[in-house]
Amino acid sequence: MTSRIRFLAPFAALLLAPLAAFADAPVPNKGDVAWMSVSTLLVVLMAIPGLALFYGGLVRTKNMLSVLMQVMVVFSTIVVLWAIYGYSLAFGGDGLFYGDFSKALLAGITPESVAATFSKGVVIPELSFAAFQATFAAITGALIVGAFAERVRFSAVLLFSVLWFTFCYIPIAHAVWYWAGPDAITDAASLDKVTAAAGYLWGKGALDFAGGTVVHINAGVAGLVGAYVIGKRIGYGRESMAPHSLVTTMIGASLLWVGWFGFNAGSNLEANGVAALAFVNTLVATAAATVSWTLGEWLAKGKPSMLGAASGAVAGLVAVTPACGFVGPMGALVIGLVAGLVCLWGVNGLKRMLGADDSLDVFGVHGVGGIVGALLTGVFAAPSLGGTGIFDYVANAASPEYSIGGQVWVQAQAVLVTIVWSAVVAFVAFKLVDLLVGLRVSEEDERQGLDISSHGETAYHH
Repeated sequence: MTSRIRFLAPFAALLLAPLAAFADAPVPNKGDVAWMSVSTLLVVLMAIPGLALFYGGLVRTKNMLSVLMQVMVVFSTIVVLWAIYGYSLAFGGDGLFYGDFSKALLAGITPESVAATFSKGVVIPELSFAAFQATFAAITGALIVGAFAERVRFSAVLLFSVLWFTFCYIPIAHAVWYWAGPDAITDAASLDKVTAAAGYLWGKGALDFAGGTVVHINAGVAGLVGAYVIGKRIGYGRESMAPHSLVTTMIGASLLWVGWFGFNAGSNLEANGVAALAFVNTLVATAAATVSWTLGEWLAKGKPSMLGAASGAVAGLVAVTPACGFVGPMGALVIGLVAGLVCLWGVNGLKRMLGADDSLDVFGVHGVGGIVGALLTGVFAAPSLGGTGIFDYVANAASPEYSIGGQVWVQAQAVLVTIVWSAVVAFVAFKLVDLLVGLRVSEEDERQGLDISSHGETAYHH
């Protein structure tokens, strides 16, 4: 630049004026924008078709379409609510659990508006950030429906989703992820100011790269509460309720795995080395959990099952979610191996102990896997174990200090806050929905299947 300015001395002042303005206002990088667009569509792929097919294959033939319908319409409903008020309350202003209504209806967000990333001087379009986060909120609501599949009124599912999104998803997302961004931190005083204004759990120092607490524990607990409040399916434990199509479930699980790269690596908000780290960790942990679940089931039951392999993959995806940008690949490998075995116990031993008919094991995989991942993030984020440690935005470098015990305690607090908050909101929401529209379909409708009784159509014509 300098040599050119020397030749253009008369124009130097004209040239430097816009440059000075330019230095103040970073412009989004095209690679980051492209990556965020791809990541967002990958999360849509996770939900519809991925989650819908994964869940759909696990129910009986007569309820296939009801599950596809619930996932698709819950996803769509929450995206609408996100644009109306969700984005604003989650990311629109300071507060411990809620922002404000300043960005309701996405007011004031133009193609020129930018959002912070995790690097100083790097921004992305705010529209990219709002869209990416919309898909997270929407898939979280859709995850819950697996816990009470095959027996709930469609109107009840939608009404519950609206209530739970508003009073549970938004405040937990804000508490874990909302802060002013790295450019607001220049010295210790500004760090204190940013921390005081940030979400409650972010201020405590909880690490959740892509949603172990916000998405998985949150949805898993709500699903478990729903399974208790709604009660068991008719004939549960006496009649066969085997999955009607493990082929469909395998396709769904595979689409979840593919889409999850957007979910985890996209959560970095930039196309850089940390996105690559999250990408590798998502690959390695998922493969490890698939292997450990398969081997565990093989040893315990004598035969490895397709359902087990698919469930193991999802367990690994869930567990690495909070950790993916903070741990090294070997940390991710261990998290995956542990999650496969613990979630295998979660859908067998723990499920029997809890005694709830969590139809598609939402708690056993997402709740348990999310807890495992959130706690182990505190262990393997340690630089001594190959993790990235905690980033110090005052020094603008990784902090040399890291206490595994201290961080695991912070992680445990985030887990507990999420469990209690989600359980209470879900319980109240289910009770309210029961009063307003009724939770369960009639016994006759349940026996006939929700495809015909609720939607007037069948998945398969024989």
